[in-house]
Amino acid sequence: MKPSMLSQIQGKLIVSCQALENEPLHSPFIMSRMALAALEGGAAAIRANSLIDVQTIMEVVDLPVIAIIKRDYPGSDVYITPTLKEVDELMAASPAMIALDATSHQRPGELDLPALVEAIRQRYPTLQLMADIATVDEARQAAKLGFDCVGTTLHGYTPESEGQILADNHCQFLRDVLAAVDVPVIAEGNVETPEMAANCLALGAHAVVVGGAITRPQQITRRFVDAIAAPL
Repeated sequence: MKPSMLSQIQGKLIVSCQALENEPLHSPFIMSRMALAALEGGAAAIRANSLIDVQTIMEVVDLPVIAIIKRDYPGSDVYITPTLKEVDELMAASPAMIALDATSHQRPGELDLPALVEAIRQRYPTLQLMADIATVDEARQAAKLGFDCVGTTLHGYTPESEGQILADNHCQFLRDVLAAVDVPVIAEGNVETPEMAANCLALGAHAVVVGGAITRPQQITRRFVDAIAAPL
């Protein structure tokens, strides 16, 4: 990522264009069209999963991309860009930023998180890194390790944060993270409405990522179906 990207996305929307293999829209072409729709709607950046999706999106839209690879390894709960191998793969596309799982869980491979960050900095000194965290302590650790920004991406998706969502208690978790670190904080995870996205920015988030509420029509449809079925 160029040094100007954080200022480019400040106060703006990042759209996560992802579809896993078991989802109806799984396709680099479809994700690139989703990214184009996001661009036309005013998005400032895209978050995307897999090298082929990142490459295809970057061919279609002139927006910075936060790149990840989701990959499962036996014996580890870490699956978002878990090792240096995934970083090397993504750098074939030279994305603006790469996001890593920065939780406290045991990582696959030989490198723990501090060693992984150091290895990335040595190999790709201009690459900027986003820390996907689930707890305030993990946000503090990520800031100490020199991540360029921290995202609330995994809050509610780890055993330590299970059952919690970003909107709980008027976004108390986001406020706690903002108070705990000096690096930019990106609000991400279950941001389901435009009003919530705006509120995250009003609380001090540097930018906000919205995924399923924009790019997963099966989830959007289910929300409508559930609302219709609910008693008035």
